[in-house]
Parts: sequence; C-alpha cells; structure tokens
Amino acid sequence: MGPLHPYGIQRLMKQWGKDRVVNVGNRANLYKTIKRLHEAGLIAVRHTERDQQYPERTVYEVTEDGRNKAREWLVAMLSTPRNEFCEFPAALSFAMLLGPEEMAAVLQQRADQLTDQVAAHQRDLEVHAGSLPRVTLLDDEYQAAVASAELTWLRNVLDDLRSGHLTWGDDLARAAESSLVEAGVTREELGGVPRRDGITDPTPAADR
Repeated sequence: MGPLHPYGIQRLMKQWGKDRVVNVGNRANLYKTIKRLHEAGLIAVRHTERDQQYPERTVYEVTEDGRNKAREWLVAMLSTPRNEFCEFPAALSFAMLLGPEEMAAVLQQRADQLTDQVAAHQRDLEVHAGSLPRVTLLDDEYQAAVASAELTWLRNVLDDLRSGHLTWGDDLARAAESSLVEAGVTREELGGVPRRDGITDPTPAADR
C-alpha cells in the first residue's frame, strides 16, 4: 500500500473488507491514530493535495521505523494471546441477575443472529476462495471459526437452561446485587441491568 491520505486509507480498508476487523468507521478516531503515528515518527508527510472539489488532503507514507515497528507489532499480536475485554464475557459474569427463562430468551436472540453471521461468513469465503490467496482470507476464516464455536457453545447452554440442568434462584441474584453494592458499582454503570423483582427501570442509562 503506497502513500495515502486518511480518507483514502478509510476507503481502501472498506474496499478490502477489513473494516470488519479494524474499526475505521469513525474518521475522527482514524485522524487521532494517524496523528499519534506521525508524532512517533512511524509515518511521515509525503505531500499535500489541493483540489477545488475537496478540502486540502495530507498524504502520508510509512517510514523505515514504521515498517520495523509494524513487523514487531504483527509478530507480537500473532504470537501472544491477549485479553481484549470483550463485552459478552463481561455480561455473562452478571447472568445470575436474570432468571433462567429470561436468560434463555436473550441467548436465543444472540444464537439466531450468530446463525446468520456464520452463514454470511461461509458465503463470503466461498465467493473469494477461488480468486484470492488463502493468506488474504485468514481473518475471515478466523471470524467464521470463532462465530461457529460460540454458536455451538450457546446451543449447549440453551439446552441446559431449557432442561433445567443449568438453573439458579433468587438468592444468588440477591447475593450478586449485594456484592455489586458493596463494591460501589451502581446500576447506571451496569447500563440499567434489570432486577428480577421488576423494580428497577431496565432502560439503559444512556437512554434515560
């Protein structure tokens, strides 16, 4: 990839379909990232483009230090598993705040959406498998495998919830809420997680 301005970077990432694994949708965050890379000497200004149809655009290119650092980062990210603090496991840690029936209902919604995602991943892989080198599709393969594995796990949990092998009572929910209170965590910070007694407004704090 040669020298590009920020909009060109964003457009190219979307054309390659990499916006599914790299968040480039927010251009303000993209500009902040570019600013940090520039200040660190990992990219440099190549030139400035001026066109009557567009605002002035600064074109950047990767420096030698940038190439070395990119390789270093790539090796580290590929070789070392890292806890990325995903939202779903965090929500699962508070699952006892919902009743088993409600938990089954919301997990079924997730499973339905994951079913569609897995099918979409498989379609995309089948479309591109014959025309692109496999190495360019490894991120798509990984996403498909992770989604498929999660879907299998969800279906097993749903079976256990519906059969009664996985269940819990109000006492555990109350204990969990008491622990949150003792830790100083407010319901607003949890995004309005509803209480099982129906007292608390379940609307997320941001929407109230």
